[in-house]
This record gives sequence, C-alpha cells and structure tokens, in this order.
Amino acid sequence: MVIATEEKSPRFSKEQSLILWFDEVGIIDVPLVGGKNASLGEMIRQLTRKGVNVPNGFATTAYAYRYFIQAAGLEEKLRELFADLDVEDINNLQERGKKARSLLLHTPFPKELRGAIALAYQKMCDRYGAETEVAVRSSATAEDLPDASFAGQQETYLNIQSVESVIGACHKCFASLFTDRAISYRHARGFDHFSVALSVGIQKMVRSDLASSGVMFSIDTESGFKNAALITAAFGLGENVVQGAVNPDEYLVFKPTLKDGYRPIIDKRLGSKEYRLVCDVGGCKQMKNERVPSTLQNQFALEDDEILQLARWACIIEDHYTDVRGTYSPMDIEWAKDGLSNELFIVQARPETVQSQKSQNIIRSYQLQQSSKILVTGRSVGEAIGQGKVRVMLDVRKIDLFQQGEVLVTDKTDPDWEPIMKKASAIITNKGGRTCHAAIIAREMGIPAIVGCGDATDLLRTGQEVTVSCAEGEEGKVYQGLLPFEVKEVALENLPRTHTKIMMNVGNPEEAFRLSALPNDGVGLARLEFIIANHIKAHPLALINFDELENDEVKVPLAKLTASYENKPQYFVDKLAQGVARIAAAFYPKPVVVRMSDFKSNEYANLLGGRQFEPKEENPMLSWRGASRYYDPKYRDAYALECQALKRVRDEMGLTNVIPMIPFCRTPEEGRKVLAEMAKHGLERGVNGLQVYVMCELPSNVIMADEFSEVFDGFSIGSNDLTQLTLGLDRDSALVAHIFDERNPAVKRMVKMAIESAKRNDRKIGICGQGPSDYPEFARFLVELGINSMSLNPDSVLKTLLMVAEVEGI
Repeated sequence: MVIATEEKSPRFSKEQSLILWFDEVGIIDVPLVGGKNASLGEMIRQLTRKGVNVPNGFATTAYAYRYFIQAAGLEEKLRELFADLDVEDINNLQERGKKARSLLLHTPFPKELRGAIALAYQKMCDRYGAETEVAVRSSATAEDLPDASFAGQQETYLNIQSVESVIGACHKCFASLFTDRAISYRHARGFDHFSVALSVGIQKMVRSDLASSGVMFSIDTESGFKNAALITAAFGLGENVVQGAVNPDEYLVFKPTLKDGYRPIIDKRLGSKEYRLVCDVGGCKQMKNERVPSTLQNQFALEDDEILQLARWACIIEDHYTDVRGTYSPMDIEWAKDGLSNELFIVQARPETVQSQKSQNIIRSYQLQQSSKILVTGRSVGEAIGQGKVRVMLDVRKIDLFQQGEVLVTDKTDPDWEPIMKKASAIITNKGGRTCHAAIIAREMGIPAIVGCGDATDLLRTGQEVTVSCAEGEEGKVYQGLLPFEVKEVALENLPRTHTKIMMNVGNPEEAFRLSALPNDGVGLARLEFIIANHIKAHPLALINFDELENDEVKVPLAKLTASYENKPQYFVDKLAQGVARIAAAFYPKPVVVRMSDFKSNEYANLLGGRQFEPKEENPMLSWRGASRYYDPKYRDAYALECQALKRVRDEMGLTNVIPMIPFCRTPEEGRKVLAEMAKHGLERGVNGLQVYVMCELPSNVIMADEFSEVFDGFSIGSNDLTQLTLGLDRDSALVAHIFDERNPAVKRMVKMAIESAKRNDRKIGICGQGPSDYPEFARFLVELGINSMSLNPDSVLKTLLMVAEVEGI
C-alpha cells in the first residue's frame, strides 16, 4: 500500500496507491480512479499546455475503496443484502439501497485512508491557503464511458473545507455507490454491483457561486449535428443547471469557422435563470438557492468572448479525445467561471453517450397526422413523439404510484427519479434546459421530453390523455388527446449522386440541423420571412422609429420584446443574423441561397408596429414588394438591417456559403439600384466571393434574361409566381385557382426560355418553387432541359433524387 506523499508515486505503485494526484493519471487509468478523475488528469496533463484551464486536485483510488470494503468485511454483508434485490419493486429497491448506504456510512475509514486524504488535502492548503475550498466528486470505474454516462448516479459535495469535512464527504461519496438510482442504473446496463469501485476526486473549488457556470456539448444534443457546440449558462453554482432547477441561457457556436478565427455565435437564447445556488452567510459549508434580480435575469450570463473561449475549449477537448480513442468522440463538458479571478475553468469532461452511439446510415423521423389544442410548450428533447395518460408527480417518494407508459409531469428530475423515468412514454418538466438531468436521461432512454415548460404541473392533470411532440423543431408541444402519428425510417446507404443538384427549401432555422442529414447539395431557398415573422415578430421600421411610434398598444409589447436592447434596430440585426447563420452553418460549405424579405404590404402590416408604416394596397401581390422596396427612401433603412445581418453572417461568422437572392425584381435597372444599396452596407458583389442571385418569377425576368445576366450571378425560377403571372391569375382566388398549374404549356415554355438564356450567359439556374415537389413529371421536364439545381421541400428530396437519377441514367 502506498500513502500519498509530496513526491509523485512511482509508476509501479499506482495500482496500490490510496491517493493519486490528477497530474499523475490519464484516460488509461479509469480502472484506478474512475472515468471522471481519469478525464481530469488527462486534461491537466495534455490540454493545459493548449490553454484549457482545469482546477488541480487529487483522487482517492479504486484500490482505496476496495481496501475499505475488504478491511471491514463489507462485501459479504452487501452480497447477502442484495441476494433478493428486485429493482422493479420500488419498495424492495429503496429498502436495500438504504441498508447498503447505512452499512458503509457506519463503518469508519481505515486510519491509513484517513491519513492519506488528510495529507493530500493539507498539501492543497499549503498551495492555495488555509482551509482551501474544494469540490468532492464521486468517480466510479464504470462511469463516463462512451455508451453510458452514469449521469448523477453518485454524489457531489461543493465548497467543502477542513480535513474532517473532506474525509466526511469522501465517506458519503463511497456510500453513494449504492443510491437507489445507481443500483437501478447499473442493473439496467448489465454492470455487476461488486465489480464497480468508487474513486473520489477532491478538486480546487471554482467560486462560480460568485459568477456563472453550466454545461456544454461539442455536438448538438438533439439532431446529432457534429459541427456545433452547445453551451448552457446560469448564475451561481452549476448544480442548478445539471439538475434542471433553472432554465439557463443557451448558445450555439459553429466549430469549423471558429477554428478559422471567426466569431460564429449562431444562436443565443436568453433563459429565465430565476435562481442561483450560492454560499450561505457564514462561509461556504452551507449553500442556498436565492432569487436572481430581474435585471440580471434579463442579461446573458456570459459575454461573447467567453462563449467563444468555451467553444474553443470544447473543440480542443473533442479533438484530443477523438485522437486518443481513434474514433469520433463528442464530449459532455461542465464549466465554471470563478467570480474572484474572473477565469473560466473546465471542471468535468466525459463522452457524449446518445448521438455518438446512433447509426449514421438511418434517419428516423416522426410526423403528426392530426393536430389539436396545444396545452403546454417548452424546450423539446429528442425528435420523437410519445403519448399516454398524464401522471403529475411532485414527490419522488411516491414513485411507486407511477404506471408503465404514463407521461411523467413534474417540476424537475434528479437521479432519484430514474427508476420510473424508464417506464414513461414521455417526460414533461417545469424547469430545466437541454443539458439538465431530465434531458440527458431522456435522450439515453430514447424517450421524448419537454423541459422548461414553466407551469406544466398546473396546466396538466393526472389521467388526462396527451400527445407529446418533439418532432416540430426546438419548441416541444403537448397536445390534447392521443393523436395519430407516423414514424418513417430512411436508409442513406447506396443513394445515387446526380448531376442535377438536389437542394432544399428551408425556412425554419430550428429544423436546419436535422434536415442537413438528408442527402442534399445545399439550400436553394432560405426564406427570411419565417425568421422575421416567428423570431423577430416586429416591423423593422417600428424598431428604427421606436420613439416615434404613435400607438402604446404597439410600443409596450415592442419594448418588452426588445427589453435587453437599448438600440432597437440591433435586435432585428442580431435575430436575423442568428437565424440565417444557423441555416448556413447546417449546410456549410454547401451553398445556401437566402432570399431577401419578400413580404407583401398586407403581410408587413401584420408585424408588430407595421400598420403605421405600410400602405393599404388593392393588389399587394403586384404592388410594393421585393426589389422595389429595397431602394425606396421609405424603406431603404429597413433593408439596410437585412444587409447588416447578412454581412455579419458572411464576414464575422465566416459563413461565406451564403448567397443573397433578390425577389420580384422587375427590371435590370432595378437590380442595379438594389446592388448599390447592398454595397453601401458592405455587401459588394465580387468582394469576399459574394455572388448575388435574382428570382426568375416575372415574365420580364425571362424575356430580358440576357440583360439580367449582366447584373446577377444566377437565377432561381420561382414557379409559383411565374405561373400566376404567365397565366394572369391569382391562385388564392377560388374562382380561377383550378387553372393554376406549373405544367401548363405556356409556363413550361417560359421555363425552357429561362434555362436556355441562363446557360447561354454562363449563369447558374435552378428552381425553388413548389412544382418539382408536387409533380414528378415536371421535375423530369426540368432535368431534361439541363437545369443546374432543383430546390425541393424536404419531404420530396428522396423520391425526387431517385427520379432524377433514373432520368440521368445513373
């Protein structure tokens, strides 16, 4: 046996050491110090030189745990206790767990182990100061593995001071190997209770109670998109984020261009962050949850530079573990900011255990076939649909009442809830974000969950039948009743590659990561209207002229919407840039054609504050829309905001795959005026590889295609408007709607002319209208004409791809 000394232990004695310092161990030492401590040692030894800050400390070893168990003769007693264990019987599980923990807690540590812990802690005090505050964390030899997280199964104790307190916390950690949830979790995953040992990490405490903390993943947790780092943040100690006690801020950072030196924060969501866990008055031995002042709740917990720094560390950590393991290894990482030094630290890193284990060759999608009243909304976890009878449950001691297949509705979960979480058809919580306990476990179990709902336990009632949908983007929805839904599986192996580019129409940024997994050549139409109507919600001129707004019924909600912005127009730029960036990042480096706003005046008027700035037109379809707005003195300031947003996406975030496209451009001269407006705001055609396309949706675009080719770099046929204007009808009119058909010979002749003219002028031409998605024969017609690309609705991509391959003879 080797007790810790001030010198490092020789290699041959590591297996029999009671204590090992973090800088003595690495990832190969999981059997000695468990997954968590081995990872901390690996980062301290390998990544501090790359700038990653990790607090130092030491670990009691697995050998120390086994020495404690064997010296006191506990294994025989524990085996006897577990002889008739039944984890499916909640009462039996609770009784056996309680007796096992009591057995360990009432057995004193051997004096050698007490002495080793005391000596090592004193060394930390010599380095950092008397009564150094430490975090005491459990680290099992079967945790933080690539296929099992063991999230929160054993205990953690924060802000521990004094030798006796550290020894006491270590003792409690040993006993926590037999919490009810840990017993159940090991049983479910086939781990033998007596082959797993416990190490304890004693780590210099980061005073995040005075600042902020959170969790980050080097992968998008819901879609499995590999190129984004997800960061969550809240004020105070990190337990609130991990346990789902608060709704944290969320940030998404695009990793490829981050590595190239850009600042690609592609999404920022402000969480409510109502509480923070802090040290109580009188020192750090006690902690309390205190309410965060409302002014602070409305501020992000991290500055942009800090978000980017954490994301860089996530990249460094992921790249290192991928290299060490020889396989792609996305990571689940806990971070903390020290309020005394203002430094950021990584306090844990473990393999992500859900998306990394999924097959990359099969896409499974869920789709509701009916709708009903929406009862509750929150943050969706996963992309599935579940349904059943609600069980509202606020007291974990009553989990024996829970029935298989019910929908669990509660305030938040912690590991004590896990014995019944696996029985649930879906999980709904009032609190928590996408990295909280409920979210992590639901993903592992493949159960749909909606977290951070706020008031689900008040709005839903036990016995009520509901359908829980996480299949409609990042907002999860709880519908009344048991709705029919469809599950589709698509195999991606052996799909053909066509000469005609198969692109997608994407409007909702929240669906972009998921859609990018479909076979595609980029985005042929990204609509700004969806982002403006659903994310921004306000008319740009109302933001620019906020102080001059005439109606308080508009000004008050607009003020609330932009509460964190003194500069109201900046709100528009930020939200639009984030929406576009998310779509561009999802498909990077493939082209993403972004159509500038194409609301009609009546649609603009419906935006918050819009009625004061919009004319009432008899025929908005043919009036003040598209290009004619952009250079008009009455609207050019609003268009400037769109230009600023796209410039940020391209120049600051590095997403140069974004191609702006101008809609409803009636004449080449109008096109030149628009390009001049764009250049005023830093979007100059030809600079930094900028191309600008034009919608080919007016007869004038076809007839004067040669002249438009001198102004723009490419065309995209808008078959909807081109059909209406060729046939002289309004497809929204029931009286003539039956005549609307892209396959009409006149429309097909216009399309043929457009394609021939574009090719003659060496300009790219595609189509982004509804026609190819609805009519395979129309898609076949386009391929035969040699169109460069077709942009389709996502649900039409695969069938059209196969049809195009057939036409091309592939």
